[in-house]
Amino acid sequence: MKVIGVGCGPGMLTEEAIRAITGATLVMGSKRAIELAARFVPEGCEVQVIADFSSLSVPDHAVVLSTGDPMLAGLGYLGGEIIPGISSLQLAASRLAIPLEDVVVVRAHGKDHGPVFATIAKALDQGNTVFIIADPKFSIPALCEAIGESGEEISVALCEDLGYPEERITMGTVLDPPVPHSRLFSVFVGRFPGNRA
Repeated sequence: MKVIGVGCGPGMLTEEAIRAITGATLVMGSKRAIELAARFVPEGCEVQVIADFSSLSVPDHAVVLSTGDPMLAGLGYLGGEIIPGISSLQLAASRLAIPLEDVVVVRAHGKDHGPVFATIAKALDQGNTVFIIADPKFSIPALCEAIGESGEEISVALCEDLGYPEERITMGTVLDPPVPHSRLFSVFVGRFPGNRA
């Protein structure tokens, strides 16, 4: 089995990932992951859309597509050979010129956000920049309230639809946070220059 990161948007597949997909006889993945890799799926290859990842049975010969990078809130836990893709973290950090060695990653996707807010506040108190893998229910105003007044110098970068033509990065602060317009977003929070509008 191979687990392949298809990247966070179109054109984010690596050459190694493309080679693995073009040689596949069975490709499995979410609808979005399959759409991102569709032009490289060979004719005659069986394609299975995965709707429920909780009871997944994967044959040894399968190529499983994971959005972003399999090791960043992806399907890397399935095991097998893992081929990375360009993640939303990599793309957002490059767009905002944020060094990755200063970043703490927090997964808020599908979790109770209260404890997540506490984790983020602690990381910020330690001087880190935090990258948040959010879900559509993630509340940026609630996060900013949890950070509190001590976060008045903290920038908030809302990264929506990264890698897609409609990509949008909106800057704000804890006191004046940006508002999401998309269901597909991530957030950078920390003391970094607000160099995007």
